[in-house]
Amino acid sequence: MPNYCYYNFNIVYYLVNQFIYTSLMKPNYIEHIGIAVTNLDEAKAYYEKVLGLECYAVEEVADQKVKTAFFMVGQTKIELLESTDGEGPIGKFIEKKGAGVHHLAFAFDDVDSALKDAENNGVTLIDKTSRKGAESLRIGFLHPKSTLGVLTEFCSK
Repeated sequence: MPNYCYYNFNIVYYLVNQFIYTSLMKPNYIEHIGIAVTNLDEAKAYYEKVLGLECYAVEEVADQKVKTAFFMVGQTKIELLESTDGEGPIGKFIEKKGAGVHHLAFAFDDVDSALKDAENNGVTLIDKTSRKGAESLRIGFLHPKSTLGVLTEFCSK
């Protein structure tokens, strides 16, 4: 007589794995690349004069202690980030690592569902739920220790 428990377990295991892998939200596109800078005006001048890009928005996000400037390159944005407080996340990043690429942001239809999916797949989250970011986006960050060393941001409108 066959061992039905063994076969049922395998079927359940297969179905659960199929649900997990097919229910993962996939990013729609790269929303932006965040670059930490020490001087926003100097950085803007480089992107405008050397690369020929146009800054289309400058915004301060007080609760994140940062001032941002945005440029479009195709469908992807470049977000320059200048700290408004040395104790803020960008100030601490620059103090520790210097200016440069800070994070990679992906666009999702629903950032909260994407964060939950990431957490369910073992990723350590910085933000368990989304919060307001620049350009009125909902944002949430994944810890770089869980994302191969890259600070990753999930965004949605």
